[in-house]
Amino acid sequence: MIPYLQVENLTKSFGDLELFKDIKLTIGQDQRVGIIARNGAGKSTLLKICAGKDTADSGNIIFKSDLHVEYLEQEPELIETATVIENVFASNDKVANAIRSYEKALTNDDKALLQHAMEEMDRLSAWDHEVKARQILSKLRLDDFHKPVSQLSGGQRKRVALASTLINNPDFLILDEPTNHLDLDMVEWLEEYLLKNKITILMVTHDRFFLDRVCTDIIEFDQKQLYWYKGNYAYFLEKRQERISYQNAEVEKAANLLRKESEWMGRMPQARGTKAKYRIDAFYQIQEKASQRRNDSEVEINVKSSRLGKKVLEIKSISKSFGDKVILKDFSYMFNRTEKLGIIGQNGTGKSTFLNIITGNLLPDSGIVEPGETLVVGYYRQEGMKIREDQKVIDVAKEIAEVVTLGDGKVLTASQFLNLFLFAPETQYSFVSKLSGGEKRRLFLLTILMRNPNFLILDEPTNDLDILTLNVLEDYLRNFAGVVIVVSHDRHFMDKVVDGLLVFEGDGEISGFPGSYSDYREWAKENEENQTKEIKRSVDKSEKSRSEREKVRKLTFKEKQELETTTKEIAKLEAEKVQLETEISSGSLPHNEITQKSARYAELMKLIDKKSERWFELTEIAEG
Repeated sequence: MIPYLQVENLTKSFGDLELFKDIKLTIGQDQRVGIIARNGAGKSTLLKICAGKDTADSGNIIFKSDLHVEYLEQEPELIETATVIENVFASNDKVANAIRSYEKALTNDDKALLQHAMEEMDRLSAWDHEVKARQILSKLRLDDFHKPVSQLSGGQRKRVALASTLINNPDFLILDEPTNHLDLDMVEWLEEYLLKNKITILMVTHDRFFLDRVCTDIIEFDQKQLYWYKGNYAYFLEKRQERISYQNAEVEKAANLLRKESEWMGRMPQARGTKAKYRIDAFYQIQEKASQRRNDSEVEINVKSSRLGKKVLEIKSISKSFGDKVILKDFSYMFNRTEKLGIIGQNGTGKSTFLNIITGNLLPDSGIVEPGETLVVGYYRQEGMKIREDQKVIDVAKEIAEVVTLGDGKVLTASQFLNLFLFAPETQYSFVSKLSGGEKRRLFLLTILMRNPNFLILDEPTNDLDILTLNVLEDYLRNFAGVVIVVSHDRHFMDKVVDGLLVFEGDGEISGFPGSYSDYREWAKENEENQTKEIKRSVDKSEKSRSEREKVRKLTFKEKQELETTTKEIAKLEAEKVQLETEISSGSLPHNEITQKSARYAELMKLIDKKSERWFELTEIAEG
């Protein structure tokens, strides 16, 4: 295996917080490595250091020479004044420059520049690269190539950055949360793309299906130690549990031995011989091992929800449009208590609009939203996080409630509740600005649950929350005594939480599906295959019928005349084409004539193609 990346004795701290110390790892060709750790453990920092965007306190990052490395940041920086396609080809290599010039000439309808750009594209064989770029942008639903980046949403910006990293044919990809802001179809396309192109990868993602399908290896940061697992996410889960069980057994063994040695230390006289000195040193080693009990406290969310009456929330014939774009069309729905509902659909089909309407943040054009009298909504959304950076974590919690009542009736102080969310006492008195992105998300979730909602809306809750937190959140939601609505691209999360789906199909159409996301995808795939077979049968039948008709019929007198005329016209056009090729390549024509003749040449090619297609049709009938 050829080593592509070597990390040697890497250490990084922020003030008193040591993220990692003297870590070592090697990633070889064709390995696809995922990093798993709690929020704040330094995953993104490690990626930044590997990408050269941050520096370590000590240690070395060594890439194989001549390796093309691309890095996707969590919050990518783009050229605000440039378009989508210009950002995608923002690198300064010759192919990117040629494509930028070509796209600029097309946009400005500059024939002189277009001629030069096309010649440069030909010389560099850049056409395939340009076609690939358009295909990737289309898959990521960035169809307006010439739209300024300044007009894009946060999700669209992330997709532009992702397209840029893929288009440049990297040998090594560093990806920080690549599935954030992708809908489910895009995530599945990205999986297939990465597997098909066999790119070496180092990435951080909380999408467990993505980890399972894409990764060949998993790295875990646990208590400042690095553990390597040669397998996908399912393999990691199995082997991690084995490792923890073994460590716990070793710690328990050391604790038993420590009790025995402590008694001996207490009985020992002051004057100790050589044997005693050896045993004393061993005692301190045992003491250190016995103190290594795992702090595996995970988020334990068991907040009491407000009582929910018989009527929860009813939607009656709501419609919503923005200009000519229909988002919702005469949609009605009645929510039931304890309903767990997933919402899926492509970006732009109205999912966020629907959530804003049912929460009263947006009025429908027509229709009624009737909430029950006891309804208490908790709305977790990406853009809705408003926590002051200059506040301390404990003050954020206390502003909502000094005490929190759990589902079992137990009352906790705000500090104790923060502790359940893995905010240790020292962290509680830190400023919010010191928290990682994932820790801020966890704090935001905590502030929502502290209000005791009975109708929970979670819009992309899996972005930036670590996997251990997600596992416990899933358990909480399954036992939540109220309604849960989830919008998520995380298929694992959807499968574990929801028992039904609302599918936003576009043009205001919404359909229901009883079952998990995996059930839906299996059904949709089967339905798609059946439709494909039906279309193929229809096409085969049509072609057979056409073939039979053409076999029995002959050319009409008019068609015979058309065939003769078309043959002569093609010959004439071909002759003009040859003449133009000679004149353009002679080098003696003035600039304006070259432009005119180049335009005529393009017209000729289209005419020849059109005439030739008709000539073949008539010839087939004549020979039939």
